[in-house]
Amino acid sequence: MKHAGAAALAEMTELLAQLRLRPGLVEKKLGVFYRKGAAFLHFHEDPAGMFVDIRDGAEWQRLHLPDQQSWQSCLTETDRILRG
Repeated sequence: MKHAGAAALAEMTELLAQLRLRPGLVEKKLGVFYRKGAAFLHFHEDPAGMFVDIRDGAEWQRLHLPDQQSWQSCLTETDRILRG
């Protein structure tokens, strides 16, 4: 599974815009977010669709993002981790 390229991320401009509003997140490269200097969130594209990896402590969790409705799950999980 490869990191998402610019064309795939262009389909997710609304989600990326929402992530950019989250305090404490820094987008170092298109679609690659850091928190406190450490990798925190990035996207993958695969024949099965788009996925996001979000760091929760020492572990990464992967969420499938098949449609815009699933983006809310990404935002909710991101907010939960940022609050913790």
